[in-house]
Parts: sequence; structure tokens; C-alpha cells
Amino acid sequence: MPEIIIEARQASLSTGLNVRRILPFRLRRMVGPFIFMDHAGPVSIQPAVMSAMDVLPHPHIGLSTVSYLFGGQVTHRDSLGVEQIIRPGEVNWMTAGSGISHSERFEAPDTLAGGRLEMIQTWVALPEKDEEAVPSFNNYKPEELPIFTDKGIWMRLIAGSAYGLKNEVKINSPMFYLHVNLKPQTRFSLPDGFSERGVYVAKGNIESSGRTYTTGQMLVFAKSEQPVLLAKEAATVMLLGGEPLGERFIWWNFVSSRKERIEQAKADWKEGRIKLPPADNKEFIPLPENRLKPVSSAPPPEPLS
Repeated sequence: MPEIIIEARQASLSTGLNVRRILPFRLRRMVGPFIFMDHAGPVSIQPAVMSAMDVLPHPHIGLSTVSYLFGGQVTHRDSLGVEQIIRPGEVNWMTAGSGISHSERFEAPDTLAGGRLEMIQTWVALPEKDEEAVPSFNNYKPEELPIFTDKGIWMRLIAGSAYGLKNEVKINSPMFYLHVNLKPQTRFSLPDGFSERGVYVAKGNIESSGRTYTTGQMLVFAKSEQPVLLAKEAATVMLLGGEPLGERFIWWNFVSSRKERIEQAKADWKEGRIKLPPADNKEFIPLPENRLKPVSSAPPPEPLS
């Protein structure tokens, strides 16, 4: 049986860009090193107002953002000077470390045709020794991400290792992250050897221990559980987890093992000490006017991707 069932909540990143927010959850902040998970789309909005969806430059510390698309495309620009269009099947892995800012813009009108834009973004917390690492960015193409197929199952390893699959995506702690498509009546089990494991149902529904779970739900399992899951219909699931890193505090887009570090990051952004992307520096999201302290539960105000 799952330890907990997480129901996605509705959140808004910008005008027209609404998401299902899975992590953090008030009763379960993290699954392994994963501290944040959003599922955006499929998006249906008129191309004439597409620019309103843009997520303006904003800062991060102490984490890696991982962007993965099912459809459409997004343009990433960051304070390292990187400009990268991410397309379906690719992985954008940005490590904020000591501090970075980036924007996500929707600049291709055909992205919205037929509600094609759909993406998953996660944040991976960093081990304490890496929290102040030099910021970095990598884009990994589909051919760099191994695929496994079997009767009724297709899976791509996004990062880490699982089911005998490995890739060269740079990670900082033991973890796994996979995109899995299942045909109806396909049974599958979770990777073993990890302390914490989650299954997010992105499309369709699956069954576990006689109970059915549907789109927008995450099942979290302990290491001692060896569940066999059944796709009741065609389904897309994201499998993720790994080893816990210890307590982390989160406020807006900042993650750290130390509360005082988040206070410093707030001051740095407010005073302009975190650079803007050189190719996208005409506007930015100001520090939210919120006096609440960093907390180790679901954070105010809403994080951005």
C-alpha cells in the first residue's frame, strides 16, 4: 500500500499558464531529493495572448530545475548567458547552486496549436556540500536518454539509474526519474534499492492493491513495499525518487538546508545582486511582499518554475 496519496493542487505561474502542483505537499514535502513538481498543460490559449504566459526572469538557489516536455517548446534564458529551446523528449537541467536567474518564454505560435504544450518541471534539492556550487546548465537530447521497451511498456530514463538503465545526465545524489507509457492491462513494478519512490499519474489511471488512481495523483511508497501496478487503460506515469537528503527549507524559489541562507537570497534578489539573463534583462519578477519566514512545509508564496 502507498504511504501517502498526494492530490495535485491548482496553481498559476502566469496568465494562462495554470499547473497541477504535486510537490511540495503539506504532509510530504519531498520524495527522495525531489522537492517540487509541477505538471503544466495541455495548454489551450489563443496565440494572440501567448506572451502573457511567459514566466519572467526570477531567481533560484540550492537546487537543480529539471524541465521535460511532452509537447510544444519553451525558450530558456539564464544569467549564465545560455539561450536554449527545449523540445519534447529533451531534458533541461539547470543547477542554481549559489544563485542563478532564468526565464521561460513561449515564442512559437504553433506551440499552442491543438493544446500541444505540456510539460513537467521538477526541482531536485542538492546535498549540503553542493548547495553553493557554481551555477551550471545542460541540455540533453533524446538520443542521450536510454529507452526501454517491452510488451505494453515504453520508458525513457530522464536521470539517475533504474531497471539497469543509466545515462550521462549529471546528478548530485542517488536518484531515478523516468517517463513511462503503458498500454491497457500492463503490469509493472517500481525500481528497487531506493528509500523513497513516487509514481505520478500524468494521464490515464493505474491500479494498486485493488484501488484505482487517476490523473493528477501521486502514490508514494516506502522501500519495504514492492507494489505491482496495473494500467487500467493507456497511461503515462512519471516515476521518481531516491535517497533523502535531510531537512530543507523552501521559500518562493529558494531552497536551502539553512534558514539564514534563504534570507540572504531574498536580500540578494531585492538588491539586484543576482544577475538577470543578459538576453532577457528588461523585466523581472520582484521579490514577493511576504514577511513569513522560510518553512519546512508547503511554502508561501507560490514558487515559480
